[in-house]
Amino acid sequence: MIDASPEKVWDLVSDPHHLPRWWPRTVRVEDVRVAPGGRRSRWTTVLGTQRGRGVRADYRCTGATAGERYVWEQEIEGTPFEKILRSAELQIRLEGQTEGTLITLISSERLRGLSRLGSPMMRRATRQRLEEALSGIERALT
Repeated sequence: MIDASPEKVWDLVSDPHHLPRWWPRTVRVEDVRVAPGGRRSRWTTVLGTQRGRGVRADYRCTGATAGERYVWEQEIEGTPFEKILRSAELQIRLEGQTEGTLITLISSERLRGLSRLGSPMMRRATRQRLEEALSGIERALT
């Protein structure tokens, strides 16, 4: 639960320009092409690595219901992520409450080939990333 209105949370999570404020390891966002209502928006996120390098990841919004739901997926084909992932999607759900907004983050990542053997580690890393994202949203809005 975040002490902010669904509209404020929506404005933050549905605008790729705001990702460095709340999404873990995001250094900057480039090449943002925003479509009306957010759906079909595209952007490139530069993620910082532990070694201080930047890794580019391309995303596109696949679903948006203003103030309620925002879904993006990573474009995998033809990228270095293709060796590890089949698909990666994040769904953000917002539910207005009297005390603020209940935010639910749902991540769906399908691993490719032998990478599937690392699924327990991937689940743990995903859970940590989502917890960091929720903390980042709270920091950005309160």
